[in-house]
Amino acid sequence: MKEILLCKYGEIVLKGANRRYFEDMLCKTLRFRAKHYGNFLITRSQSTIVIEPQDGAADIDGMFASAMKVFGIVGISRCAVCEKNMDSIRAAVREYVPQFLEGKKTFKVAAKRSDKRFPLDSMELGRELGGEILSVLPHMKVDVHHPEVTVNIEIREFGAYVHAGQFAGAGGLPVGTNGRAMLLLSGGIDSPVAGYMIAKRGVELEAVHFESFPYTSERAREKVFDLARIMSQYTGSINLHVVSLTHIQELLVKNCEEDYFTLILRRYMMTIADRIAHRTGCGGLVTGESLGQVASQTMQALGVTDPAATLPVFRPCIGLDKEEIIRIARKIGTFETSIQPYEDCCTVFTPKHPKTRPELDRVLEQQGRLDFEALVEEAVAGAYVQRIRIEF
Repeated sequence: MKEILLCKYGEIVLKGANRRYFEDMLCKTLRFRAKHYGNFLITRSQSTIVIEPQDGAADIDGMFASAMKVFGIVGISRCAVCEKNMDSIRAAVREYVPQFLEGKKTFKVAAKRSDKRFPLDSMELGRELGGEILSVLPHMKVDVHHPEVTVNIEIREFGAYVHAGQFAGAGGLPVGTNGRAMLLLSGGIDSPVAGYMIAKRGVELEAVHFESFPYTSERAREKVFDLARIMSQYTGSINLHVVSLTHIQELLVKNCEEDYFTLILRRYMMTIADRIAHRTGCGGLVTGESLGQVASQTMQALGVTDPAATLPVFRPCIGLDKEEIIRIARKIGTFETSIQPYEDCCTVFTPKHPKTRPELDRVLEQQGRLDFEALVEEAVAGAYVQRIRIEF
């Protein structure tokens, strides 16, 4: 008896003529990750990807944990493979299934006989193996309508598969199947969640981080690197572009009215991110904005900052409240890092009473007090790239 992983994919099955492309991207991602856990064979059959260790050194626990974070997979089952005879199948059920029934009270057996040469039919298999489970776990009860766990028995051409229950996968679409986008990664709670959510729709990520050294610290920069590393477990490796806004912010303070600092700074950020996005082949920008959460995220404020970019701006968190965003941040592991108390560029020179219903003409008049284009080019030219590699 050996153990394999069965990975089910969801909406990929709806892709029609393009389905093969999505399946290939998903298998490519899994094969890349599998290299770090040993020698695995990855194949696909009937809307299922099979991950099979090729020797005893392969780390199937590590591969299982990594596959749980691959977008495109909706469910993963750990599965025992044994010979196609009743003695071997009974032994697999006795030895392998009980671990998945701990703390449960009800189950049912669902048998599927793909190989019609097998002497027992599906109903007979279900009765035989249900009795086998009850002999090992007499406190369990069979519930064919609403079981807590379904024990699956599959008789295939090359062996018998035994698995119980299914672990929820990351869902979504494989990263890279829906283009590339530039994430504005601040170091707060919202932007990593936005990156996670857009990557879940198959988007490959680049990221840009704005800093204001020496007003922001090196530790604040490291915090953002840490967030990108956590995100990479879901998104894959990320190119993180670091841009200094110090000169721009100092000029804003000297030349513009305080109420407009945040809005004009946001316009600079959008334009700079847009320029870098064009140079790196990105088709859109991604921000963590949530409607009405802060002064710069009112409908009017977003209407003022959006025209500063030529690419579409995606806001996955736009309709979420803070508690919903925090819930996702905890789930993906970014929350504790995000709340570390280090400044970011948006907390430097913050106005006491920022405009919440700005008019674009007035904002452009304030922005015109500086050489907008020259400052954007200066910031883009001074940017550097840190490659954040996925950590296993």
